[in-house]
Amino acid sequence: MSVRSKSILITGGAGFIGSHLVDRLIRDEPRRITVVDNFFLGSMDNLAEAKAARPDIDIIRLDAADLAAMQDVVTTHEIDTVFDLAVIPLPTSLTYPAWTVQTNVGIATTFCEIARRGLVERLIHVSSSEAYGSARYIPMDEGHPHDAITPYAASKSAADHIIESYVQTFGIDATVIRPFNNIGPRQNPGSYAGIVPIIVRRVLDGVPLEVFGDGEQTRDFIFVKDTADLIAQVHDSDECRGKVLNLATGVETSVNELISRILGLMGRPEHPVIHTEERPGDVRRHLADVSKLESLLGHQSPRLTDDALGQTVEWYTSVLS
Repeated sequence: MSVRSKSILITGGAGFIGSHLVDRLIRDEPRRITVVDNFFLGSMDNLAEAKAARPDIDIIRLDAADLAAMQDVVTTHEIDTVFDLAVIPLPTSLTYPAWTVQTNVGIATTFCEIARRGLVERLIHVSSSEAYGSARYIPMDEGHPHDAITPYAASKSAADHIIESYVQTFGIDATVIRPFNNIGPRQNPGSYAGIVPIIVRRVLDGVPLEVFGDGEQTRDFIFVKDTADLIAQVHDSDECRGKVLNLATGVETSVNELISRILGLMGRPEHPVIHTEERPGDVRRHLADVSKLESLLGHQSPRLTDDALGQTVEWYTSVLS
């Protein structure tokens, strides 16, 4: 059941993954699209393509943790489905831990409560693989223990448990999605930047790359446009209702390997790399078990191609030059 002819709300829709999801969902021709974002990390620039494609998109600057405000948005805009991507990110939790935890738990609780009150049909909540912490075993399935290391990770884990409790207790129609490490255009290149913009910026500035620890820490990197497409597919699948699902490639990539691929694409394979102290709370290994997702959707998860990585590098080069 696609979003065609439905009224949808995307929280955090001006953010990195959120804006790509808005672009993807526009293709399914929803009746109405509402974006809620507090613009802590989100940017109007991220929604430029969406605004061009759908000039009627409604963008509202609000805190998604505010239950009264969100209930008002949902009723006023007659929302059928909520895609909940609003979040305070990991780096912020190292400086403002209490605010991060209160906000992230508050966002999940807000939309659970709205669903419990029967004001929306369906909730797609985007969590994080950080909830698992470092891998106790590889690959990590959805039943992997939650070894939250940072306040951010703990807040995402808590939010997932709250949603699962509302599914069990009140029978709300909710799906929890745990994306692993997303890369692609529009990832914030500022103070809370991801790994790719940091690499590109340092190469452009002609300064050595700094890698925390030995660089052999691994991640399951997925291209953000693939993530947006998978979220849309999960929404459309009746089999995915009430489930918790990893969203990833199922391929383990070390930080050193990712750097090597990016430097190759930039034509700078000899760019200097220096190793510094390990970062507190850094996860050592991350690799998703995507068999549950693949069986429900009926196809293999996408891989991180050099084309996707090239698009990402090209975007950052243009933005940071």
